[in-house]
Amino acid sequence: MEPQNEAELSEALAGAEGPVSVRGGGTRGVVADGVALRFGGAGISLHEPGALTLVAQAGTPVAQIEAALEAEGQRLAFEVPDMRGLLSTEGESTIGGVVASNASGPRRVSVGAARDFCLGVRFVDGAGRVVQNGGRVMKNVTGYDLVKLMAGSHGTLGVLTEVSLKVLPKPEVAGVLSIDGLSVAEAVAAMSAALGTPWEVTAACHTDLAANDRPSTQLRIEGMAGSVDYRLGRLKEALGRYGEIETAVSDSHDWPWFRDVARFTGGAEDVWRLHCRPSDAPGLVARLPEGAKVMLDWGGALVWAAVPAGTDLRAALGPFDGHATRVRGQGGGIARFHPERPELAALTAGLRAKFDPRGILNRGLMA
Repeated sequence: MEPQNEAELSEALAGAEGPVSVRGGGTRGVVADGVALRFGGAGISLHEPGALTLVAQAGTPVAQIEAALEAEGQRLAFEVPDMRGLLSTEGESTIGGVVASNASGPRRVSVGAARDFCLGVRFVDGAGRVVQNGGRVMKNVTGYDLVKLMAGSHGTLGVLTEVSLKVLPKPEVAGVLSIDGLSVAEAVAAMSAALGTPWEVTAACHTDLAANDRPSTQLRIEGMAGSVDYRLGRLKEALGRYGEIETAVSDSHDWPWFRDVARFTGGAEDVWRLHCRPSDAPGLVARLPEGAKVMLDWGGALVWAAVPAGTDLRAALGPFDGHATRVRGQGGGIARFHPERPELAALTAGLRAKFDPRGILNRGLMA
């Protein structure tokens, strides 16, 4: 099914006789049971640069939105990851898919996730009802915050048709501070120390194997050139105890190596993402199977792990305060998403019963 507007989508879902697999651009590799549904409504409905707001149809390619913002010196601050290389998928990422999956890159540690930039949404629920929540300005009083509920719901509560977003100005330059040779524990300590300074670090990442065949810890600062130079210098002083430090400044703000998990592109391993407390990351990495490769983001709160195919990583790690999601790999009976606690599962089931009473939207996705 490829409805081209909200009315067609409402009619299609109201008349659906079986499960529906809701997909955006198909770039994130998550497929549920049922007939594939892609919402074709695309286009930027409203962009007010002075108000820092943008409204777009859910099927609008992210590249189109980024181009429109670039022309006004603005950007999507939450740094949308491009998963096509990691997952060997094709197509174009859509803004609806980004919001539905709450896709957020390295800058999340400083500015928040995609859901934090959502001002309003329109969607069609599993019964074919059109729902609108939020608005097109930054100050809304809207009752229940369905905007944040939809962000990260992976199409299980409804199919997005329109999203309203807050955007931010694009800084003049970006500065990067790099420290080579740190262990995971040392890297987490350094990233935590950096994020605790007043120098406004906008990304804190670590990989156990960089281009120079050594572990690399990298911190990013953004802003006006003079400010970035000053803050890089102060941050270098603050982290001097962690070893030799290099700094560089450029007008490039993208971090595809970390944002897109580029190190694991083309590999045969299963790839998992672990959300945890940064202080728990070293212990989790130490419990990974032999030969595992790792990348850390969000100061250590996100651990990407490439492990041998078929590994049940949840069983290998044991219980921890967080969750593990299998992003790449066939599974072999291993659930993609982390099992929910009983009380949370009951809440989720209640929400799905309200928004999708027939249980047709992305059935089996959470298995």
